[in-house]
Amino acid sequence: MLGPRHPHFARDHIMDAHNADNHLARIAGAIAEPARARMLCCLLDGHARTSTELSVVGEVSPSTASAHLARLRDERLIDMVAQGKHRYYTLASADVGAALEALLVVAGLPRPAFQPNTPDRLRHARTCYDHMAGTVAVALHDQIAAQGWLAGTAASEAGTGGGGGDVGIGGAAEYALSAAGEAGFARAGIDLAALRKLRRRFACPCLDWSERRPHIGGALGAALLQLALRRGWVERELDSRALAVAAKGQRQLLAAFAPAD
Repeated sequence: MLGPRHPHFARDHIMDAHNADNHLARIAGAIAEPARARMLCCLLDGHARTSTELSVVGEVSPSTASAHLARLRDERLIDMVAQGKHRYYTLASADVGAALEALLVVAGLPRPAFQPNTPDRLRHARTCYDHMAGTVAVALHDQIAAQGWLAGTAASEAGTGGGGGDVGIGGAAEYALSAAGEAGFARAGIDLAALRKLRRRFACPCLDWSERRPHIGGALGAALLQLALRRGWVERELDSRALAVAAKGQRQLLAAFAPAD
């Protein structure tokens, strides 16, 4: 037989539901404004964008866009990625993305694909300070993350800047490695103990200039580039940040950081 409920249970339950309803109404109101809705839908592809780009998407002035972005941040619908003068915006979480996707299904409208304007040669592979950027580097980051090699994260105040527009994710995270990641990087020929002795961040997400998604920066990112150069998977181009990566080299690079059979 069930005992009597605590006298405050019903009241607390009603208050919790009321607070949740109010929060839902605030979030719905933040999404419902047309310019903000367009900005959020633009970010659904996982690529970060500047406030200037989002002002164009939202069809509002830059100052109005800033106010809209502040509202979206207040409601924890978006995050800001900062490094120096650069400010990039992303969706705050996968849950936000799932909610927007569900609303788009109800609305019955498709969303446009991301169209980068970076020259193809630089977009494919290039140096970002002392590590690798571009589609190849982002693909490597995604593969490593999907394998569970990137474990915990720690708050960090400084980003890893990259020359020519690649931007460290300031205040976001510093990567740590899982046991599988430790073993995988060591197996590929990366001296992790030596990297951890360096006076710099060990590993961090670095927002890719062309892809607007992260590649690996920090000491680990630099070591990955040096390994790829030594093994001949990539080659530096003369007087350019571009890196030459043949299809075979890209396959070998990704295979080197795949799980052991």
